[in-house]
Amino acid sequence: MYRHVLIGIDGSAFALKAALHGLNLAKSISAMASAIIVTPTWEAIALSEIAQGHFQDEYDARTKEYAESCLGKVRAIAMERQVVCETIHVTAARPFEAILSTAAQNACDLIVVGSHGRRGLERLLLGSETVKLLTHSKIPVLVYREK
Repeated sequence: MYRHVLIGIDGSAFALKAALHGLNLAKSISAMASAIIVTPTWEAIALSEIAQGHFQDEYDARTKEYAESCLGKVRAIAMERQVVCETIHVTAARPFEAILSTAAQNACDLIVVGSHGRRGLERLLLGSETVKLLTHSKIPVLVYREK
């Protein structure tokens, strides 16, 4: 069965539910667990040449703080469930690529992510990192959903 589960989070309450599911799964099959949050690079969000270089240090500090807060919640859930869980923060322009790269680097054999199940125009406008993971992953991806 699976030996190393990578759990993708984004800081939302829903992602924490998916993380709980992934941690429970890892515990039930005696697998290792890692949780990852990917925050956008400054270059990916800077809207103009004027923004390049300005506020980047502040942005970097705030994203690092945000990621640590999110990962801390997953660590707390893992400790409560008695699951050893490494936490990883990556900055990247394309989160799905960072998740796949991290999975490969850490010999993960399952990725667990949540999906809000957006459809239609909302999905087109917001995009879906989950769909990109499903499309490009060479390892199984478990998608946590609720009705």
